[in-house]
Amino acid sequence: MPKLADFLAAALAGVAALASAADVPVAVASNFTEPMQRIAREFEKDTGHRAMLAFGATGNFYAQIRNGAPFMLLLAADEQTPARLEKEGYAVAGARFTYATGRLVLWSAQPGLVDDKGAVLAKGGFDHIALANPALAPYGAAAVETLTRLDLLERVRPRFVQGENIGQAFQFVATGNAPLGFVALSQVMVNGRIEKGSAWVVPAGLHAPIRQDAVVLAPGKDSAAAAALAAYLRSDKARAIIRSYGYEF
Repeated sequence: MPKLADFLAAALAGVAALASAADVPVAVASNFTEPMQRIAREFEKDTGHRAMLAFGATGNFYAQIRNGAPFMLLLAADEQTPARLEKEGYAVAGARFTYATGRLVLWSAQPGLVDDKGAVLAKGGFDHIALANPALAPYGAAAVETLTRLDLLERVRPRFVQGENIGQAFQFVATGNAPLGFVALSQVMVNGRIEKGSAWVVPAGLHAPIRQDAVVLAPGKDSAAAAALAAYLRSDKARAIIRSYGYEF
């Protein structure tokens, strides 16, 4: 049987862990909403720390961080923004890493509308196509690059319906306000499968890789909780969650 001293030591260790638990404000690119919500729950269970999540466009977060937003971590939808923040002194030097590589998908909530080759883009028959603002959101930029390489940009551009971020672009399609759109694969994949609507996963060669970097920001420099979350994102448990939403590494 465990000795009373051992029990008390374990109890005191638990109290100490709870006492040192802290909140970590995190800016998260919209495409990573679902996996990050799951990771945050596991992170809190495993460490006691709580990730306080805000979701939005990477470009908007860049402006907010430069204007003093107290985020401790940024999970961007690109690699350029964290590198720029590091160079400009808004992020901790050497604390940047790739947490996922995203995939772009042309998706419709309607079964059969999008074929598995993306030929619907050339055939037409749709009034609107949703995408994230390419000036703010890397997935929107990838969509424009894809259409350019397919020589379809000028034909399709008049039908654009732009969301401020990839989350808004997804909502346009999910609600039927646009019959189809370019979204993140993570938004339509559940446990490794696209279970609703119709989709074409855009070949990676049609746009630059969507490498998504994370970085510890200046307010998180001396935070043990921020360091713990940065490490947790690279753990086997977190990576298994990330893979289940269609991301690569």
